[in-house]
Amino acid sequence: MYGFSVTMNNDFSTAITRVTEELQKEGFGVLTEIDVKATLKKKLDIDKRPYTILGACNPVLANQAIDAEPDIGLLLPCNVLVREEESGEITVSFMDPSAVLTLVEREGIAELAGQVKEKLERVRDALK
Repeated sequence: MYGFSVTMNNDFSTAITRVTEELQKEGFGVLTEIDVKATLKKKLDIDKRPYTILGACNPVLANQAIDAEPDIGLLLPCNVLVREEESGEITVSFMDPSAVLTLVEREGIAELAGQVKEKLERVRDALK
């Protein structure tokens, strides 16, 4: 599996705010926010439920990863997906860095990935 998730009963905007706040508590900043719903509407005139991808980065751990493997930026930042289900519930899904970073066969990367995963799991648990 390449991710893990949680379901929330907030409205979409509140969910984005809560996810961002909980990420900050674990040392992550949101570098990018991709509003897929708005992009698909603009480019293809397709209506979708809210679907936003947050590019989260913990600068301390990212720096350690880049020092260990300069090309690791191809796998960064950690994506966090916030989407509205048909039921109106909000699903927040997190990329599993341990699964993704197994592609990097460099000493120390697995340990860093484990640290990032623990932090993201704490974010997930705080959203329950």
